Amino acid sequence: MSLYKDQTLRIYNSLSGEKEVFKPVHEGNVGMYVCGPTVYSNVHLGNVRTFMSFDVIFRYLLHLGYKTRYVRNITDVGHIVDDVDDGEDKIAKKARLEQVEPMEIVQRYTVDFHTILDKYNFLPPSIEPTATGHIIEQIEIVKQIIDKGFAYEVNGSVYFDVVKFNETHNYGKLSGRNIEDMLTNTRDLDGQSDKKNGQDFALWKKAEPEHIMRWPSPWGIGFPGWHLECTAMSTKYLGETFDIHGGGMDLKFPHHECEIAQNEACTGHSPVNYWMHANMLTLNGKKMAKSTGNNILPNEIFTGDSPFLTKAFAPNVARFFMLQAHYRSVLDFSNDAILAAEKGFNRLMEGLDLLSEIETSTASTLDVKSWSKLCYDAMNDDFNTPILIAHLFEGIRFVNVLNDKRETITAEDLEVLKSTLTTFTFDVLGIKNEKSSSNNSDKLEGVVTMLIGMRDEARANKNWALSDEIRDKLLALGIQLKDGKDGTSFSVQ
Repeated sequence: MSLYKDQTLRIYNSLSGEKEVFKPVHEGNVGMYVCGPTVYSNVHLGNVRTFMSFDVIFRYLLHLGYKTRYVRNITDVGHIVDDVDDGEDKIAKKARLEQVEPMEIVQRYTVDFHTILDKYNFLPPSIEPTATGHIIEQIEIVKQIIDKGFAYEVNGSVYFDVVKFNETHNYGKLSGRNIEDMLTNTRDLDGQSDKKNGQDFALWKKAEPEHIMRWPSPWGIGFPGWHLECTAMSTKYLGETFDIHGGGMDLKFPHHECEIAQNEACTGHSPVNYWMHANMLTLNGKKMAKSTGNNILPNEIFTGDSPFLTKAFAPNVARFFMLQAHYRSVLDFSNDAILAAEKGFNRLMEGLDLLSEIETSTASTLDVKSWSKLCYDAMNDDFNTPILIAHLFEGIRFVNVLNDKRETITAEDLEVLKSTLTTFTFDVLGIKNEKSSSNNSDKLEGVVTMLIGMRDEARANKNWALSDEIRDKLLALGIQLKDGKDGTSFSVQ
């Protein structure tokens, strides 16, 4: 069903800095490329948030009826430590430290990436290409850029000539940086570099003898630069001009800026119509960083095995929490914030459970169709999930007042209410139809605490038989009581 014909979708374009009406290159079809992970370590929570944003965008495009090709790459070579041109490849460095093959590192962390995203209920992309699987395409692009006069080879490495490119193009137009300022602020080359100027970036790097990831090329044995892979893979699968290119805000410069330069050097025109960037995730108001210890892994949310958490949370709760902020806004993760999200999540699920019990009438006292339109309006406004969630809770309010017989609804309007609530909750937001398991844990804790109180009262009255009976029956159910100086605690065996 082609719902997109009746909807006006607006997307914030990082290139123009404005919301623009979305018009795909080919009507009814969407090509979207999102920069995937560099698989040298466990995926972190900030990555999950970025990919979740584009998972929802993918889901909504599918819901609107667009035939969508979603390409999300795996970077398994070329990403130098600290995102510079000189140094060691992140995957090669990890492999050297662990004394294993680089592809063992790639396999381990690619599996981890997929496992985590599956727990968060992500749809798989249409295509998930790897950088090492497209070395030939990358070499061909380097040849084209050299032939166009925008790159030069020195001692087996090839660099993009930013100054030459900027004579006829605008390097810095995505990030808003001025080439003259960048050149002024770049430290003088110390004579050890082969670059003409500090802003030039590597298209192909010569592999030193100790470098364990290496391929033959017209310029000698080497490996591709990090920026090159996305240009090669996006254009191979989506064409020279495609609709959407996404990624984290941190990729805007230099990665995406360099992508634009590479594409324009080859084709003479911009590769992407809509650039989209997801904002960062902080932890307790500070930037997440392994080096400072202010960090939490996605899996630690499910286990509760983190000093930042008081309990474990279901993957659905974590997903719901992240979608309560707009993808372009900074989102702060904290124990209190996800606890509040859990309450909201359970309220949403409980309301959805009541849908099957609503009785219909000959007239509606609620304007369900206008409410349904507001849900579409929220997503059409640059995929505004927090506003959508607010409307979904208004829909749950409808459910509750209908269940209490304070309002009435026709069968036709009830179908609109059901369809809108379930479609946007499950299909678009990607939340599974289940209550938080931790909600059941809260109920269990409440019941056991009540029984402990009854046992304490029995002991105070010297009713040892009842006291022992409560303890023994709980133990038979796998709940062990432990008496201490601070009172009685329990554990589930």
